[in-house]
Amino acid sequence: MTKRADFLAANKGRRMAMPGFVLLVHDRNDGDCTRRLGITVTKKIGGAVVRNRMKRRFRALARELLPDMGKSGADHILIGRAGGIERDFAALRAEFVKALKRIAT
Repeated sequence: MTKRADFLAANKGRRMAMPGFVLLVHDRNDGDCTRRLGITVTKKIGGAVVRNRMKRRFRALARELLPDMGKSGADHILIGRAGGIERDFAALRAEFVKALKRIAT
């Protein structure tokens, strides 16, 4: 996702805060069953190298888990938090699985 309007619309969806990120899931209700991903990491987190590293980690998580566990026809937004860059990848993965399961219920 690249449009600001899509990110703002996702703010009205469900929110799940984890130590490394915040997950927003917004059901589009447009009849399209694709799962879309948006990633936001602000400058408060760090410089460009740190932000890009965090985005790469989020993309890897989403590529692995969203096809099976993501909500069909929904936008999934990952917002990076300050503790996310130091967290172990396995811990981030476990948190993402936990957040997706909670939002699905």
